[in-house]
Amino acid sequence: MVAKTLTPIEYKAIHEFLESQAGIRLGAGKEYLVVSRLGRLLPTFGLSGYSELVAKLAEFGGTRLQTAVVDAMTTNETFWFRDMAHFRILIDGVLAESKPSRLRVWSAAASTGQEAYTTAICLQDAMQNGRVARTLNYEIIGTDISPTALQEAQGASYCGVAAGRGLSDDQRRRYFKEQGGCIEVLPQYRKGISFRVFNLLKPFDGLGKFDVVFCRNVLIYFSQERKRDIVSRIARSLSPGGHLFLGSTESMSGHEDLFEMRNLAGGLVYRVRT
Repeated sequence: MVAKTLTPIEYKAIHEFLESQAGIRLGAGKEYLVVSRLGRLLPTFGLSGYSELVAKLAEFGGTRLQTAVVDAMTTNETFWFRDMAHFRILIDGVLAESKPSRLRVWSAAASTGQEAYTTAICLQDAMQNGRVARTLNYEIIGTDISPTALQEAQGASYCGVAAGRGLSDDQRRRYFKEQGGCIEVLPQYRKGISFRVFNLLKPFDGLGKFDVVFCRNVLIYFSQERKRDIVSRIARSLSPGGHLFLGSTESMSGHEDLFEMRNLAGGLVYRVRT
């Protein structure tokens, strides 16, 4: 049975753990969220309640439980072709201008993979209709802090009503095959894509350089200090002339020294300053 109560001390401890480990800021009044998401972990790990959970989180070597808590508290809200204007900007703005022969893209909060696969679909479509060179060699790396979300991303198979959010009937037919009530991304749109578990609070050095970074609808969960640190490291991870896409409600206010805002193909994108 899921525990129903959470003391202020327990809530504070869980909040501090999440912020230190993943940058997640719960804020006030989110006790219900902790109970609904972490309550199911208590019997899984043989814990009597939240006080024992908090004690175990503080123990050295509790990596499995710590990972499970962060995973459970991660918001994996995404859908297909989200903010479609960004993909138009990528194709008809960034790539039309630079005409690269190679392209390296980072989906920095990949969740269950819809953003990475949407990018590949748009690139393949553009190559087929001549808006991008057919010889373009691209690589897309999707990262997320949630192992559960990335397991679904790697499988490229999506089930349930929510899995098809953002898709028209035509898109379902063109880019997926129906399989047992689920949809599976066609092989040609899985080419060049890889996923890995990654925490944005950790150094980016091992990821290499990118031409384009999608970091959409994730920075809002971080404090201003952490946001500044992440944006600074994204700037360093971009090749000269590289571009950053933020969520449609996010801005680069306060980071003008790192990025310049550009209006391309009728939308906004940020180019790293050199």
